[in-house]
Amino acid sequence: MALLLSSSLHPPTSPLNPKLNSLITPLSNAVITKRQLIINTTTSFSIIFGAQQNPVPQCLAQPSNPSKPSALNIANTKAWFQFYGDGFAIRVPPEFEDIMEPEDFNAGASLYGDKAKPRPFAARFASTDGSEVLSVVIRPTNQLKITFLEAQEITDLGSIKDAAKIFVPGGATLYNARTIKIKEDEGFKTYYFYEFGRDEQHIAIMATVNGGKAIIAGTTAPQSKWDDDGVKLRSAAISLTVL
Repeated sequence: MALLLSSSLHPPTSPLNPKLNSLITPLSNAVITKRQLIINTTTSFSIIFGAQQNPVPQCLAQPSNPSKPSALNIANTKAWFQFYGDGFAIRVPPEFEDIMEPEDFNAGASLYGDKAKPRPFAARFASTDGSEVLSVVIRPTNQLKITFLEAQEITDLGSIKDAAKIFVPGGATLYNARTIKIKEDEGFKTYYFYEFGRDEQHIAIMATVNGGKAIIAGTTAPQSKWDDDGVKLRSAAISLTVL
């Protein structure tokens, strides 16, 4: 798999997207169960995309002039287990466990009025202690941005800077934002990669669009864990590919 990196966005220092400030819950200092830890850890990623019914307001602070990006530190993931989902594949870090709940698989059968309830996750894996989580969600692009046209590529949602208004929550510190092009049989597929911190959590997101749907992979962990496992977690998010 060939990766081409371009269009780095310099991290802004001012707050992002204030309407989402209350959507991210930091980890508690109290003793909690593994299940509670997984729920808290995935809140940073899942609630932005899993429960969003209205497009995110376009109010991201403008970044300063971009500087030359440094190389992304990623690992070779070819030896990792490759999970195949609904139109995507992703590499799972060693020792991560599948934590999909039965309700995640059955959500499509539940009706809210005349519409089926969307599945919260397309895939979800966690470390043995539940502090590090890899998740994938799939959402129609018209849930992320008001448009009358069906997006076919992530660039239809805007530039790497414009799309940060969708993928990076309010109050976050943006560490990295890049356009990544992955070579496929029919050319190159464009992905947007964002890495940011919010409260005590560190998050990496890889997103693309295929057939009108946004496919978003995210890894999240406490900052203290990211210091040791950041390369592994970043690599897991970047391993996302569409099928």
